[in-house]
Amino acid sequence: MTTITLARDEDVGELTLFASQTFTHTFGHIYDPADLTAFLAGWNPPEKLRAQIADPAWAIALAHGTDGAIAGFIKMGPLDFELPEGQPGDDAAELHQLYVGAAAQGTGLAAALMDWGIGWARERASILYLSVFTENARAQAFYRRYGFVDVGRNAFRVGNHIDEDRFFRLDLWRSRSIRQP
Repeated sequence: MTTITLARDEDVGELTLFASQTFTHTFGHIYDPADLTAFLAGWNPPEKLRAQIADPAWAIALAHGTDGAIAGFIKMGPLDFELPEGQPGDDAAELHQLYVGAAAQGTGLAAALMDWGIGWARERASILYLSVFTENARAQAFYRRYGFVDVGRNAFRVGNHIDEDRFFRLDLWRSRSIRQP
């Protein structure tokens, strides 16, 4: 069984490094090194993570491996993007990031973190949004198993590079409490 704990101020250094390494491992080959460096510098800076950890509107949950190091995390919070036209934003939360290190992929850790995140969102909102890269078919399939549906396009900037992401929405009052096989 995976133990999931809320991030604390003393986790910020390791979390910053883990998030940057995981993003780079997964997507770094797509970007010019200058764009990637610029993006990572402003993406999860320690001061931003500290503020989010201290703010009750946010939650960052960590899962640790048997070696005690962070193996994955999920960041939940208020909406931080402009929704596609016609999408309701009242009473909504956002799954900002869900990252699992390469060694823990396929172990069920992502599902444990997602279950935790949906539980957190249900206590605060009736709709949960996220944005996912159009070429990340594995992540899209994972989110669809939970009942998320594609509701529109999102431009995601990495330095000067703009990716096409997709907005996904989950109506929390309709969704089942667990993922579908």
